[in-house]
Amino acid sequence: MRVWSLPIGRLFGVEVRLHFTFLVLPFFIYWTDANAHGGNASVARDFALSGIVLSAVLLHEWGHFYAGRKLRLVPRAVILLPLGGVTIYDDAIRPPAGVSLWQRELRLAAAGPLVSLVCAGAAVLVFRTVLPELSIWKWPFLQASNLPRSLVWANLYLAGLNLLPAYPLDAGRVLRAMFAKDSDLNLATRRAVSISSALAMVLMLGGVFIDTWLTLVGIIVFFAAQLEERSHAFQSVLENVVLEEIMLTDFTTLSPADTLEGALEKAVHSLQDDFPVVRGNDMVGVISRQKILDSLREEGNGYVQRVMIKLSEASGRKETLGSAFRKLTTRRLNMIPVVEDQRLVGIVTLQNLMHSMSLLAESRRFRRSQSSS
Repeated sequence: MRVWSLPIGRLFGVEVRLHFTFLVLPFFIYWTDANAHGGNASVARDFALSGIVLSAVLLHEWGHFYAGRKLRLVPRAVILLPLGGVTIYDDAIRPPAGVSLWQRELRLAAAGPLVSLVCAGAAVLVFRTVLPELSIWKWPFLQASNLPRSLVWANLYLAGLNLLPAYPLDAGRVLRAMFAKDSDLNLATRRAVSISSALAMVLMLGGVFIDTWLTLVGIIVFFAAQLEERSHAFQSVLENVVLEEIMLTDFTTLSPADTLEGALEKAVHSLQDDFPVVRGNDMVGVISRQKILDSLREEGNGYVQRVMIKLSEASGRKETLGSAFRKLTTRRLNMIPVVEDQRLVGIVTLQNLMHSMSLLAESRRFRRSQSSS
């Protein structure tokens, strides 16, 4: 999720990131605005329209957050796109008993468009009072030259577009839930993504002959579908891989009594960025390569024990990768020790996590091909 997005803050405690398509939006609006007015466009108004779209998407996603919390689904992060967001939920929190996937997705899907419609209605009521001369139904509905009307229609368009059966738009999520009634969720996700990709191609082609905005919508739908599919695949791997399959078993350790200069010397001959600090068979802390360098520069030589981060969190060999990943992210750790009979047998770090998962996937494919032949 960090490859194609930038962090912009937190909304109700949830990490919010901006997908690169949102960064392209102001330039697209400026280009269409300039074409519509013979090369004359207002940069300030074009950026203001981008801000209106961003505000509409934030409110739309707030509806999903609210519905998700009612279902005890805790959102961990959301990536905002101009048509909505891709939300990563904490799978450790399960929905209430008796709530099927179909019911859950329907409630979540309905919340976003409902909030968008309420916002559009509220804007109409306000503008009827303060701007009675404003024509809501004058074409074009979404244009930088008329920001009040655009505020209304940004929310209306957002609600309407999310009724398209394109995953991960709201109606597309309901469509996936329907597919999941007759198959597993992974297959249902792939079917929904295939439909979304086909619809995205139709929209992009339609933009060539009808309106360039359709092309932008098609591009966003395509990227959103790919992003959501990868997110789902990642979550699936997290819950089906145990730590002994991907933990590092050959690693460099440091002692609390090591000097920082000695630790730096060991770091030179290791590919690790983070080092477990071990006393006997017990892991007592962790220190990063950068921390060693910073401490040497700022305070001179000393002992590892003085600058290491004390670590009390540990995992077992059979614990799922999802459980360890949640510990790493929620506690802002860089490393989780894997212990057996109170003895350190491996480590899991963010540095090697994705690399190890990629190799594991290739290893499993190889074993399946060998067994089938």
